[in-house]
Amino acid sequence: MRSGHRQGQLLGHRLGRPFGWLWAAYGTSALGTWLAFGAFPLIAIQVLHAGPAEVAALSSAGTAVGAAMAVPLGPWVEFRRKRPMLIAMDLARFAALLTIPTAFAFGVLTFLQLLLVSVVVAAADITFRAASGAYLKTLLPAEGLLVANARFESTAWTTTVIGPPLGGVAIGLLGPVATVLADAVSYLLSALGIRAMGEHEARPERREAARMRAGDLLDGWRYILADAALRQLFFNTVLFNGLVMAAQPLLAVLMLGRLGFTPWQYGLAFAAPAIGGLLGSRLARPLVTRLGQHQVLVVAGALRALWPVGLAILGPGTGGLLLVVGVELGLIFCCGVFNPVSATYRLERTATDRVTRTLSAWAVTTKASTALLTALWGVLGGLLGLRTAIGLAGVLLLATPLLLPRRAAAPVSSEPDPAPTRA
Repeated sequence: MRSGHRQGQLLGHRLGRPFGWLWAAYGTSALGTWLAFGAFPLIAIQVLHAGPAEVAALSSAGTAVGAAMAVPLGPWVEFRRKRPMLIAMDLARFAALLTIPTAFAFGVLTFLQLLLVSVVVAAADITFRAASGAYLKTLLPAEGLLVANARFESTAWTTTVIGPPLGGVAIGLLGPVATVLADAVSYLLSALGIRAMGEHEARPERREAARMRAGDLLDGWRYILADAALRQLFFNTVLFNGLVMAAQPLLAVLMLGRLGFTPWQYGLAFAAPAIGGLLGSRLARPLVTRLGQHQVLVVAGALRALWPVGLAILGPGTGGLLLVVGVELGLIFCCGVFNPVSATYRLERTATDRVTRTLSAWAVTTKASTALLTALWGVLGGLLGLRTAIGLAGVLLLATPLLLPRRAAAPVSSEPDPAPTRA
């Protein structure tokens, strides 16, 4: 009876009140994150007078240590209700971030505190994302997953367009600490929104075989590597994201330093193309309906890899600015199509009792690999030159479509596995 009601709602593209609260919570926290975009480095530089090495450590070490902390949380959360975990992760981020404006107000803010807060936020963020994927799979029937993921994707790109300009104004008027406070409040509002969903989740069955053991820390990676389709998508995602992000610091130095672009031009070059992500996410579901999930996954995944190599020929002036906008627009549009289809494909390929561990392992690897490649490309930029290093990342990205799933694969059963690990 309840399933029939939800099926009827999906026919009208309405996913129900609980999902509406989850969607609103996601949008609120995403907007808060983008409002505070770049706030930590600014606080380190302007308030604590940190040097380049400390700022680099804040950006990379905080994420890396946070990812390591998230490793045991995936298996631990797997056999607990996900909604209370989502609320707990939101409240953890709220409490951690709130310590920064509080310490600033009392004149006791330190760089170590910034670093510790970045670690807590990174670990909570990975755990939240993993738990929310598992929760979404239990909240909606299979045919609603792509609609839901497309809405999350469109919201992500909308907040990307709106958040940084508003955050920039707030930083100019009130300072970077104020945007951290806004980010903290956004997580509190997100927790309240998830709480307002009501209880729609059964407690996961706690079998003797499912009790957490030391070997379970690697269970997410075992599950990914044992499934050919997931394994291919995993390596494609990790390498693509890592190479794209690794070139960003070098591109910033090239644009803001040698080519003489102003900060507002640099911000415009990356904020305006986010509209392409909004458009792409809106087209994802119609394209899947018309062409099929696997076809869209492969084509969009291949097309997104074609754009970044063009940044190696970036020049100064209006022509250079238009080149960056064009490249980013094409890249982000393809990502806007690919990301919700990929997220849905991943959920469909993962058994319900393995989603949290799988998504946690996925996020940990992606963040750690991105940090490693960013550091490596920083060295390459110094040895080979900025343009050569940016071009090398673009050339390597051209090979990433070879890692996409080669053939369509049927969704796995959503029933729990009878054994604690899948070999």
